[in-house]
Amino acid sequence: MVFAAPGEALARAEELLGADPSPLHASVAHQVIGIWQRDFGDTRRALAHLRRARELAARADSAEREADVLATLGVALVHAGRTRDGLAAFERGVARGTGHTRARVLYRRAYVWWVLGRHGEALEDVRRAVPVLRQADDVIWTARALTLRATVHLALGAVERADADFTAAEALWDTTGQEHDKADAVESRGLAAFRSGDVPAALRLLDEAEERYAKLGTPTFMLSIRRCEVLMAAGLATEALAEADGAIAALDGIGGQSTRKAELLLVAARAARLAGDPQTSLARAALAVRLFAGQRRTWYETHARLVLIEARVATGRASGRLVADAAAVAERLAAFGAPAAAEASLLAGRIALGLGWTADAERHLAVAARSRHGGPPLARMTGWAAQALRARAAGSARGVLEACRRGLDVLDDHRMTLGASELRARATAQGAELAALAQRASLVSGGPRRLLVWSERWRATVLSAPPTRPPADPVLLSTMTAFRELAARAEEARTDGGRPAPALEREQRRLEREIRSRTLHMRGEGRGDGDGGRFDVGRLLDRLGDELRLVELAVLDGRVHVLLCGQGRVRRFEAGLLAEAEREAEHVQAGLRRLAHPGAEARLPLVEAAGARLQELLLGPAAAHLGNGPVVVVPPGRLHRVPWALLPVLRDRVLSVSPSASSWLRAKDTAPPPGGRRVLVRGPGLASGGAEVPELADRHAGPPPPARSGESPRRDTGARSGGAGPLDGRPVLLEGDEASVPRVLRELDGAALAHIAAHGAFRADSPLFSSLRMADGPLIVHDFERLDRSPYRIILSCCDTARLASVGADELLGLVTALLPLGTAGVVACSAPVNDAAVVPLMLALHKGLDAGLSLAEALRDARAALPGDAVHQATGWAFSAFGAA
Repeated sequence: MVFAAPGEALARAEELLGADPSPLHASVAHQVIGIWQRDFGDTRRALAHLRRARELAARADSAEREADVLATLGVALVHAGRTRDGLAAFERGVARGTGHTRARVLYRRAYVWWVLGRHGEALEDVRRAVPVLRQADDVIWTARALTLRATVHLALGAVERADADFTAAEALWDTTGQEHDKADAVESRGLAAFRSGDVPAALRLLDEAEERYAKLGTPTFMLSIRRCEVLMAAGLATEALAEADGAIAALDGIGGQSTRKAELLLVAARAARLAGDPQTSLARAALAVRLFAGQRRTWYETHARLVLIEARVATGRASGRLVADAAAVAERLAAFGAPAAAEASLLAGRIALGLGWTADAERHLAVAARSRHGGPPLARMTGWAAQALRARAAGSARGVLEACRRGLDVLDDHRMTLGASELRARATAQGAELAALAQRASLVSGGPRRLLVWSERWRATVLSAPPTRPPADPVLLSTMTAFRELAARAEEARTDGGRPAPALEREQRRLEREIRSRTLHMRGEGRGDGDGGRFDVGRLLDRLGDELRLVELAVLDGRVHVLLCGQGRVRRFEAGLLAEAEREAEHVQAGLRRLAHPGAEARLPLVEAAGARLQELLLGPAAAHLGNGPVVVVPPGRLHRVPWALLPVLRDRVLSVSPSASSWLRAKDTAPPPGGRRVLVRGPGLASGGAEVPELADRHAGPPPPARSGESPRRDTGARSGGAGPLDGRPVLLEGDEASVPRVLRELDGAALAHIAAHGAFRADSPLFSSLRMADGPLIVHDFERLDRSPYRIILSCCDTARLASVGADELLGLVTALLPLGTAGVVACSAPVNDAAVVPLMLALHKGLDAGLSLAEALRDARAALPGDAVHQATGWAFSAFGAA
């Protein structure tokens, strides 16, 4: 009962002890309390109760009872870090018990061997225990033993054997009422899904297990460790670090198991390293090594030493000693049969290469490269990274490119199993080294065309296919509605009282976590277009023709390289340092924020001068070769905040921005829907009142469009694949209470043009919760992903709607990037705070150009030119950009 209903078991044990029981029954009660304290409370109290349970068993002269208590005591001692005493207790327990009892003792010793990382001994004890437990028809303990054996198989990389044991155990659990063990089985299946490379299934199963544990009121420290592993594999290292640190604090707060603390420190160290925080990684890993060593857990200690070496290298401490340390760790991990052995060999080879020790590097890299032929995706990518480094050391650019291609193909296959756009974007971080190696090799061996191909191979892969549609999940839909209502109430409280409402905001954050959790469960639907072989430079040049220029900026070793495409060729120019350009872009952003307010006219020359410096850093000598025609800029993710229209050579041009050349080509080939339906939306609380919206509606007075019925924004758009229709008829106007999220989504789906005047809020901490404020609350990115086809053209006329978060290797997340894969061919949006009143004439002029048949980029160029020449209007025009090709 202590696992099926822990609270009830604890209460009944305490009640029994208050009734002057016999020594035998008192022994059982103290053992139950000891188990509860060991797993859910204070380890020291657990040891006191278990020692008392053993004394009482001896007084009752029951060898079987004493053997059973000794096994429980052995587990508690090992979890407290007293490994030698724990194993000694097991020796006495095995000697005292017989038959069925001894089998239970062997199972628990097998569990301890697993905790200690001694997998061979664990499998041997389970092998001895299972037949006896089965013969005794002990369903619960047989299922526990099979679950443990499956977990050991997973640690050794034997996923198929683990699956078989998990399936057999689950069938047994279904016949019992052991709710804690059932939750553990779900958690274990989540671990198996992760080991087989199915991240969405792993997240879903771990969340389900957490819900089951919550109903029992039991802590979930082991589950936290496993979820951190999955989060790191998905590129969510910062979230993993936060979860691990939170679990460590909670464990310390209850005086919990020392073994779990060491494991949490290990995952925290790994997460900190992946999150780019080597000092934190160093501190966590060093403490984990000390704890594991004291607990005599060599398997775990060796893994912690690997992370410690990685952190030291990341802090710039590479040395010959570290090569030897990494090689020794690799040998020990290989002896354990641990999949991480390849990572250690790769690390040793990488450090050796940096020191110029080519012979040593080749030896270690050759070992690491063996993992490229099998195992989970990240292990195969490790192998291909090692193979690429071997080829580079041998001077074979062709070998480097082949290894990088194969490794990134593995990543593409893995990435496309992920349904959520956030996971796809963040997963790209796993291939950053392969992409950088390929770009350097292509620069040396293949010239500008090959560098362009590899830049596209890696750039904006998250946009290569639409994200998986969120399921018609009633819980998700109701949670999003509740989130919207709470966000609206929190905003109202801030507006009315000028102060935040902590309770509302806490609940809002909880709902955000639930929405995000459910969307991360989505599986992908197959491969996208990310394969580098599908990008055709010749096709791009044909579409560009003689007048149009596409400028793709690639970053190699911190320097910007300009790939100028047009007139049938690709030329390369070297520009400035990326870090300097980023700093200058931040200065420009600060200048634009000040110019949004009257009275800052004196700063206009400073902002213009900063634009000239940005031009030199980002375009360099390529600026003189742009010709006189339109320009498409394809920047890296870290330059997404540059107001490109401020650069002198681009200021008076037809200018558009695209996340990649491939994305621009797709937008160019996207046909507008028939009918030319337009939607105008005016949200609440705008300083200008969204004054352009009613004027635009009046401009096209005429018969209203046909009414649209139905509530769901997901509609069959199969009949909308025809050519463009004229923009005629009165547009749909949504304002006041009609500008609600469900109504707005229903009208946006498949529209030819949408103009949304609404407050934009960018969330750097969670970019897919960036939003537009509607009458009933925020319209978030997750809402747009429910559309069957987002509008062909979208104009977002308020602040921060073009702000994006750079994640993964070179990916962007935000409103604009959510729209482009969903059928939107062109977006006008703003990346800086602007003056609301100055936006109105800009928008009216923009629509005038569109009515005349111009593209968004052409109309925006003419609209800027039509603005008054004062500083506020100039800054407003520069802050807006046209994205895509419509």
